[in-house]
Amino acid sequence: MNGADTAFVLISAALVMVMTPGLAFFYGGMVRVKSALNMLMMSFVSLGIVSVLWVLYGYSLAFGPDTGGLIGNLDHIGLRGISVETLTGGDEGIPVFAFALFQLMFAVLTPALISGALADRVKFSAWALFISLWVTVVYFPVAHWVWAEGGWLYELEVIDFAGGTAVHINAGIGALAAVLVVGRRIGFKKDPMRPHSLPLVMLGAALLWFGWFGFNAGSALGANGTAATMALNTQVATGAAMLGWLIYERVRHGAFTTLGAASGAVAGLVAITPAGAHVNALGAVLIGLVAGAVCSWAVSLKYKLGYDDSLDVVGVHLVGGVVGTLLVGVLAIDGVGGASQLGKQAVGAFSVMAFSFVVSWILARLVQATVGFRATEDDETAGVDQAFHAETAYDFSAVGGASSRGAASSAGAQDDLAATGSGAGQHKSQNKKVDA
Repeated sequence: MNGADTAFVLISAALVMVMTPGLAFFYGGMVRVKSALNMLMMSFVSLGIVSVLWVLYGYSLAFGPDTGGLIGNLDHIGLRGISVETLTGGDEGIPVFAFALFQLMFAVLTPALISGALADRVKFSAWALFISLWVTVVYFPVAHWVWAEGGWLYELEVIDFAGGTAVHINAGIGALAAVLVVGRRIGFKKDPMRPHSLPLVMLGAALLWFGWFGFNAGSALGANGTAATMALNTQVATGAAMLGWLIYERVRHGAFTTLGAASGAVAGLVAITPAGAHVNALGAVLIGLVAGAVCSWAVSLKYKLGYDDSLDVVGVHLVGGVVGTLLVGVLAIDGVGGASQLGKQAVGAFSVMAFSFVVSWILARLVQATVGFRATEDDETAGVDQAFHAETAYDFSAVGGASSRGAASSAGAQDDLAATGSGAGQHKSQNKKVDA
């Protein structure tokens, strides 16, 4: 066992774990006050559900011996056949348990990303059922395609170092499918839906940025030059994307917003994820600038096309994932890039999009038809925090002598004062430029 590499992977796994509560803060600050706790819980519950499923069968389906290039078998169900002495990477490798823990954190984060698209309007129990089904029949197979020896995209030599296809494109297109089934929030394109706490958004973005070094550099599975390259490129691409988003936002909407800075940073993190180990620092800067500007433009499409992606999962994760996955085919160094590699990247991106969209739509329809996915109109109007968690994020009992329950209802009735939206969407509503 290589002790240094093992320690590096274990620390990276812990960093990736922090990304899920970081995502919860990022999303939680963007929703209206009556939905803040629910948004936190939709991310947080993934830590429980996916951790258990991963041990039961998820690791085996994703990384067990290949069956036809599509999925692993069940040889490792319950982590059977793996012990603390089992290594991956040869005699100087790391314990398989360390690798399994690291990949578990990816599996936890990916369905949590979808939650932002469905903010304010789904049953919590239905959401828990949906992500249980989704990781089983969408994430685990796609992870096998991309990262497991024998997976068909792995054998095709599609470059996805840390999850552009398996994580971000997968979650982004899955979110779009679920949104089309669940439908729009009450008041979409009529009521301004601005974030209730931009400081929480910035905190969440900072935690995501911090954890992403484990996400990206840790995917080298060792403390080596590849990890160092990935860490450096992660930083510069993220900074460039934030600038790209802010420049586009300033030109298009007239201001540099904190929400735009946070969203641009996340867009850069997404875009460099598949590419960072295969481009130089200048290539990373270019990927970041393109991703920031393109994703800033993409988040406004929901107003034109009419789908209610509450927190811009499609515009940031799907579009950012596609940008990074395709650009690595153009910008990869050491003789890897070129037309042939670009073609492989396109096959990887669009095959995952097609599979994930169709299966995610079917799963969302199944949940809707059985237990009901959408919250009732009364619960949505009053607030899903009180409806599903019997709690509110803030205690307003000292304000005007109102009870906390009454204050929560009052807050729900005044949602035009605290609501969600992207940086671009926020300015559209503030400047009365929404494409209705």
